[in-house]
Amino acid sequence: MNARVDYATPAATQEQLDAFGIRKISHFEAARQSMHPLTRLETVRQSALKFRDHMLNLDSRVTYYRSIDLIRAPYPVRYGLYNAAKVTTPYMHILNRVFVVQFMADDGLKTLLFSPSDIEGNRETPFFKRLVDRVGPLSPIVGKFLAPIYNDVESALTLAGIEPEDVDYISFDHLHTQDIRRWLGTKDIPAYFPNARLLVMQQEWESTRALLPPQAEWYCPHGIEGVPAEKVVLLDSSVMLGNSVALVQTPGHTEGNHSLVAHTDDGLLVTSENGVAADSYSPRCSKIPGVREYARQTGMEVILNGNTQESSIDQYISMVMEKTIAGPAKANPDFFNFVPSSELTYYWGFPGLAPSFSFGQLQYGSVRKQ
Repeated sequence: MNARVDYATPAATQEQLDAFGIRKISHFEAARQSMHPLTRLETVRQSALKFRDHMLNLDSRVTYYRSIDLIRAPYPVRYGLYNAAKVTTPYMHILNRVFVVQFMADDGLKTLLFSPSDIEGNRETPFFKRLVDRVGPLSPIVGKFLAPIYNDVESALTLAGIEPEDVDYISFDHLHTQDIRRWLGTKDIPAYFPNARLLVMQQEWESTRALLPPQAEWYCPHGIEGVPAEKVVLLDSSVMLGNSVALVQTPGHTEGNHSLVAHTDDGLLVTSENGVAADSYSPRCSKIPGVREYARQTGMEVILNGNTQESSIDQYISMVMEKTIAGPAKANPDFFNFVPSSELTYYWGFPGLAPSFSFGQLQYGSVRKQ
């Protein structure tokens, strides 16, 4: 990736990352340098294969991995299955989950929360706020229909047996809709996770501080405002957390997007919101009306989550990278070990649309106390 020189905040150095047990990886450093998109795609694919072999050969698994349902939200089909689906309903339901991951680092057990969405804070995101405003004041019954809540982050941690002070890191594949002030604190808000730091790509952090109107539609106003600098670890490359977890740069959906890779007993599980369903990564195996035909007609091997279109070519390449790292799903080899952070799920209120394959909530191992 080409370096930019106008960052207001420098990324963490390797020496600083060493203090957190984080190390940079170089597998993808030169993968996107060609001027030819097809060359970039194939170079990324080969780099992803080598990285997959690297992680599997480390033979180190997370000690605990659990995905927990948070909230369903209506989401336009034209975004989630960009140009591909032919269904009558204009909306799908995406189910947002939080991922609780424990792993061993050089200095002991670490706990990472991936995609811990603050449900109340995130309601201020302009797109979703306007969607609610168009419907008008919601009765509790209508609210439960449109956006049923299963857990908030606090109750999800209780289910997992994790205390707030146990959390070392939080991370999001990107900062769309996220308000992190409650988690990390400001001068006026005590931190719910007193010991946690945010792991975020430098480009994503800087983008969030200076958004253009097409981007601002999807970011929570003031969502990072006032968060102490010492609580934020800015990354300028893909990194390993211990030997069983990685955060890999997957730009496109946003400029600073990254994906979680976790080595579990079912192989490498990859998570982001680049795609919203298993169908997004295996469109020729999809049973969703229109998706298989679209893939055959266009040659598309992935279907973008296309609400922002910050860089669709990069996003396409990143999704190929994700599914190559993940490899086939053990439960259904027609699909990949990609677990969306916000996943298309069947919902009776939006009939005629369901994923062809879904992991649902997952759990591996058991919680350990630090």
